[in-house]
Amino acid sequence: MPARNPSPRRRSHCLVARRVRHALSGDRGEVTVELVIATPLLLLALLAIIQFAVWSHATHVAQTAASQALAAARVQHGTADAGHAAGQRLLDDLAAGPLREPRLGVVRDATSVSVSVRGEAAAVLPGVHLHVHAETVGEVERFVPDTDTTP
Repeated sequence: MPARNPSPRRRSHCLVARRVRHALSGDRGEVTVELVIATPLLLLALLAIIQFAVWSHATHVAQTAASQALAAARVQHGTADAGHAAGQRLLDDLAAGPLREPRLGVVRDATSVSVSVRGEAAAVLPGVHLHVHAETVGEVERFVPDTDTTP
């Protein structure tokens, strides 16, 4: 049986098929696909870490303002207004960046003082709204004279 010579049309078809197989078998373009997938995920992870840091800082600012307001309101002749003013001064100084719309509440009765600070952390990621809350309670300081009468 004589050997068959493939027709020119069949030869070009085989050549095209071989080129397609060679192109698909290599890893050409693989790095580009990995970069397109990995870069947005890496940036999202980085922004999430930054968002957590901003929320943590805003929480610390709120806790500091609550402590400052408590310290001013619980002294012997202190008032809820004095505590509110002290806490608000600190919020005005520190909260402009990380803490948005801070709300400070001070309640003082005859024996105790309660301070609450609420707000929202500045958003780094679009659509993320992290709430911040700090609360502290303490007893009102009062002078108790020494009643020990032993000579």
